[in-house]
Amino acid sequence: MTIKTTPFEMSDYLNSPEMMQEYIQAAIEEDDLVTLRLALADVAKAKGMSVIAEGTSLNKQNIYKSLSENDNPSFNTINKVITACGLKLQVTRI
Repeated sequence: MTIKTTPFEMSDYLNSPEMMQEYIQAAIEEDDLVTLRLALADVAKAKGMSVIAEGTSLNKQNIYKSLSENDNPSFNTINKVITACGLKLQVTRI
């Protein structure tokens, strides 16, 4: 008997604004830009890349590329994606 598997897709589990917020917050707390970019990519997929593209005035391909493991997006791009996801960056004292 063979076992059939499917690739894990985090965006399938990000089904509420609260879940998306917590996921991005956890990524930020990892203090690793690659982790944050990949988490933003997951949230953008969950929201719908077309919706994110519309909200950022960037095309989908550029968003995918910017949030990939190997790119280095500007702060402006990251902030646009976060905003299009219905979130905002916030600073707190430590």
